[in-house]
Amino acid sequence: MPEHRVVVSAPPRELGSVDAVYEVFADGEKFGELRISRGGVDWWPARARRTDPLTWEQFAARMDERSA
Repeated sequence: MPEHRVVVSAPPRELGSVDAVYEVFADGEKFGELRISRGGVDWWPARARRTDPLTWEQFAARMDERSA
């Protein structure tokens, strides 16, 4: 199983017009970015050209599905 490392690119703050970006690394290579905004959550795999953004309601529903 790969060892994951997460690097936070912003100090704690209320989100405005700029997303909070979290870089995720697996075994020393970039795995992707988690981008959090007031509107929702985006996961960008390392080599993706686009992503499928989720609203907070969609994100909550997916997390609820996983815990069921």
